[in-house]
Amino acid sequence: MRILTIIYEFPPIGGGGGRAAYDICKELAARGNDVTVLTAHMQGLPLEEKRDDIRLVRIPSLRTQAFGATFPTMLTYVLVGLWTGLRLIYVYRPEIIHTHFAVPSGALAWALSILTGLPYILTAHLGDVPGGVPEKTGKWFRWLEPFTKPIWRRAKKVVAVSEFTRQLALKHYPVSIQVIPNGVDALHLVPAVITLNKPPHLVFAGRFVPQKNPIAIIEILAQLKDLNWSCSMLGDGPMFAEVKHEIEQLGMAERFYLPGWVTPEDVLNRFSESDILFMPSFSEGLPVVGVQALAKGLAIVASRIGGFLDLVDHEKNGCLLDAHDNLAFSQALRGIISRPDILLQFRKASVEKSRDFDIQKVVDKYQQILQSVLNEK
Repeated sequence: MRILTIIYEFPPIGGGGGRAAYDICKELAARGNDVTVLTAHMQGLPLEEKRDDIRLVRIPSLRTQAFGATFPTMLTYVLVGLWTGLRLIYVYRPEIIHTHFAVPSGALAWALSILTGLPYILTAHLGDVPGGVPEKTGKWFRWLEPFTKPIWRRAKKVVAVSEFTRQLALKHYPVSIQVIPNGVDALHLVPAVITLNKPPHLVFAGRFVPQKNPIAIIEILAQLKDLNWSCSMLGDGPMFAEVKHEIEQLGMAERFYLPGWVTPEDVLNRFSESDILFMPSFSEGLPVVGVQALAKGLAIVASRIGGFLDLVDHEKNGCLLDAHDNLAFSQALRGIISRPDILLQFRKASVEKSRDFDIQKVVDKYQQILQSVLNEK
């Protein structure tokens, strides 16, 4: 198949959704498919390159930050992408479009489909669904939602990365939606032997934004100063300075490692040296870092929301708690950090659960969907 993937965030730009798309594209290309990705450019990146047999084409979008996109940058991506997309379709002759995120990438896929007749499938990641990340996109969707309905209706197939994302989307878009989780290369990520770190090491990975609730991490761990532990907070964003200040104010600078924005490889390396993924987020689709943490054999302590419901079996490979209940989080972490036997049990259970998210199984499903759409032509 000749596939044109349209996504406005693709590594090294963006977060987990882009990483999930990268893994899908890489495996599709490894299976002999011709994969071209149309994504956003940022200073320092080549406009075109080939990586892992994926043809990458980046278009100007006014983007200046790897960790965040504004409405003007998204709009620029769509407008400039129309011309570049038409050129790509003329030159490379793709048979089908796969777009990630209904907004803004889906708008570009919809327009190109109207102009060329190419069919497309849509993968929704939560932030592109009304109500998915209300603190970030609530104001946008108040006036944008009516314009998004044609994007969902025209898609030949719609995929959601979690059941939570699917149910939320169905409240706004009456279309058939299938769940396919984000996946990882579990075969190559799973450690041969799980050994606990001394002291136990916690890790957070994501954007430093209100949605991820990073300040709560410091507040919760401050209640556990009597225990021996260390913590890495990987990522960057508008709350980075506030997080750093809070850590210093509470006298815990020696306990924390804050490297700023890191590569996906850096995240995996840090996971290899960690024991617990700590994510008290207010909203999540199916976080790629959560799936990676499973494969790396980390216990997961997270909010009882979104995709974490698919990743964590409560008190088997971690704990799910109310995002607003800092006391419950501190009590759960105290029980895990102070009991190496429980921590080891949780970590081994995560490895077993990661088998359900193997990238081979995920791409098997996407390949079937893409082929079924082409068979209908």
